[in-house]
Amino acid sequence: MLKKVVSKGNKTVSKAKTKGAKKVATSTSSKAVKSKSQEKLRKKSKFKVGDYLIYPIHGVGRITAVSMQKVLGKSQHYYEMEIQNNKMKVMVPVENASSIGLRSIIAKKEVKKVVLLLKEEGGEIEEDWKLRYQNNMNKIKSGSIYSVAEVCRDLYRRACARELSLMERRLYESAYKLISSEVALSNELSIEEAGNMISEVLAG
Repeated sequence: MLKKVVSKGNKTVSKAKTKGAKKVATSTSSKAVKSKSQEKLRKKSKFKVGDYLIYPIHGVGRITAVSMQKVLGKSQHYYEMEIQNNKMKVMVPVENASSIGLRSIIAKKEVKKVVLLLKEEGGEIEEDWKLRYQNNMNKIKSGSIYSVAEVCRDLYRRACARELSLMERRLYESAYKLISSEVALSNELSIEEAGNMISEVLAG
């Protein structure tokens, strides 16, 4: 097959060769952009696919992917997560992960601190149920297992003395599940085993 040749002044250029060069340049440019994007993501991201993390209120979640998504006209990297207790899918912007409160699972040695906290008597409990509920909700939203443990302990103590309202009972159950799921993962236990351990500590 003959290649079409174009003359430009004193230069003779092969169109087939020119097209090939353009393809190589485009491919190289695309790889460079992709590599730059991956390097930028690596610097921003503290976590990777497969990591188990705590997402405040929702509890333990696993990163299933880190991808570029365009949301409301803005393109950015997101952690795609599956929440352990209900299989809900969530997306968290990588650059906002810290402000949202996304964090790693506590180390095994820190479980002892949680147990000691659950054993404590606790401080004064707000008598106004609306303020008490809001304070406890704020602790759960913080994502700190120690704050969540305080809620679990205080509501358990209160339930032993008087019946909890429906809203507070649900709050207690939420705190109990959040602690159990994280302790289970940290101590390599089943959810049931971790739950039984928490119950025994509270009852003791």
